[in-house]
Amino acid sequence: MARVCRTLFLLAALLAAPAVTAAQPIAIVGGKVHPVSGPVIEGGTVVIDNGRITAVGGASVPLPVGARVIDAKGKWVTPGLVNALTTLGVTEVDAVAASNDTSAKGEAGVAAALRVWEGLNPASVLWTPARNEGITSAVVVPTGGLVAGQAAFVDTAGETRAAIVRRAPVAMAATLTASTAGATSRGELLLRLRQLLDDARTYGTKRAAYEKSETRGFVVSRLHLEALQPVLAGKLPMLVAVDRAADIDALLGLAREYKIRVIVQGGAEAWEVAPALAAAKVPVLCDAQDNIPANFDALGARQENAALLRRAGVAIAIVGGSPDAFNVRNVKQQAGNAVAYGLPWDEALRAVTLAPAEVFGVADAVGSLAVGKVANVVVWSGDPFEFSTRVEHVFVRGAEIAGPSRQDLLMQRYKAAVRP
Repeated sequence: MARVCRTLFLLAALLAAPAVTAAQPIAIVGGKVHPVSGPVIEGGTVVIDNGRITAVGGASVPLPVGARVIDAKGKWVTPGLVNALTTLGVTEVDAVAASNDTSAKGEAGVAAALRVWEGLNPASVLWTPARNEGITSAVVVPTGGLVAGQAAFVDTAGETRAAIVRRAPVAMAATLTASTAGATSRGELLLRLRQLLDDARTYGTKRAAYEKSETRGFVVSRLHLEALQPVLAGKLPMLVAVDRAADIDALLGLAREYKIRVIVQGGAEAWEVAPALAAAKVPVLCDAQDNIPANFDALGARQENAALLRRAGVAIAIVGGSPDAFNVRNVKQQAGNAVAYGLPWDEALRAVTLAPAEVFGVADAVGSLAVGKVANVVVWSGDPFEFSTRVEHVFVRGAEIAGPSRQDLLMQRYKAAVRP
């Protein structure tokens, strides 16, 4: 037992201290560069200095004096991938409550004041496998109830919460599915959400009276009502988990009624209302592997969902289904599946890089390879959506970060144990 404990302690120590390289300028040369915001550059060059991209172009781009040169001939170079629907950093083991910080008890199913990033664990062992597979950014989303709380856009490297969080909040997470706790019908869900928004709007105009107990009773207390003010002001979108086409249509009506911005999460049947989503400029975080209905809300699920939405002009970001911390890397396979079912390859890359950055308001910093942007860059052995492709180099905020994941260390341990 003591030996096992010592081994686990050593594994944790190794995972908590990945190798970081960022001192000198870096020039990635000779690769197939996919800027996303511009055309592909064959035999291209990407220069990184002081955490930023300082040049993107062809072979003629001058290299900084003393730069470390990475030969990317035969390799592909892309922005770091973004998984826009995760619980990375706030979940270790789903079944162990003490290691799960994704939700709050709230009031009447509402936890709008929850700032999920305040429970973020920089030492989580789950950052490494995600980062080692080219995921340099993620959206961490709270879960549970009608309104779960506020989400954050994070990078996948950093020693402190402040270093990891890029922007927060970026959305208010909510749910409009038949399984939402505490509701017995879809009509009740919409009724409760309207009641909440009405209360928040009234509170926003009568704060002084509220403090003097001169208002009617509200369904939730001050902290949650206050947290909803940016939503009502149109400054913070509401990220709503919803699958059924009729429910998406009802959500669009609610958004018009209260003049709020919404993002559809899931949207298994979103393709059925694609023209309405495009007209309302509502983006969809969609799964590209749904081909069998998981429940009655998703009877119309189909793997062409992403392609059909994009063809209709809907902004999409490809995600891994439901918020997850263990399989964040699977967003690559999701994107590859979307290509197999009709989404153009370039659109698939955009859907896991620049598109989610645009949806959550951080496209000025990440999501593409452009001068002045943060250097979240990945060098791949080939097409990142091919199963056999390997990550060669990962840069997060300009620092190359390399280190074995827990899976790598366990594999090495047991391979050694079976040797004769």
